[in-house]
Amino acid sequence: MKPTHIEHIGIAVKSLEEAIPFYEKVLGLECYAIEEVVDQKVKTAFFKVGDVKIELLESTDPEGPIGKFVEKTGGGMHHLAFAVEDVQEALNDAAEAGCQLIDKTPRGGAEGLKIGFLHPKSTQRVLTELCGNK
Repeated sequence: MKPTHIEHIGIAVKSLEEAIPFYEKVLGLECYAIEEVVDQKVKTAFFKVGDVKIELLESTDPEGPIGKFVEKTGGGMHHLAFAVEDVQEALNDAAEAGCQLIDKTPRGGAEGLKIGFLHPKSTQRVLTELCGNK
């Protein structure tokens, strides 16, 4: 596996409505998309900084992964996402290298990307997402 670039940085927030103004008014960024990913129980907002995206994540269900994360931590940096050519191949490579997988096969993510997560227990305590078009 060789990531091509950092695709996005995921930040969990209690409320998109409360968080978006900081990124727009203080940092001068533009929220270019808001999307709900129903099966992940999350609503996302995207900003672009150079070639890297910031993804704000608001839970749509307190029992979903973002809801539990915000309840436990209050929110903040949630994951780091790397772009890869082929998500399934990258997941296979990670497993062969000894990483614990959260996703053994890719699933659908925001912006129509295929995604798969590596468990933070095997990634230096950073929830790591692999994403791409295939």
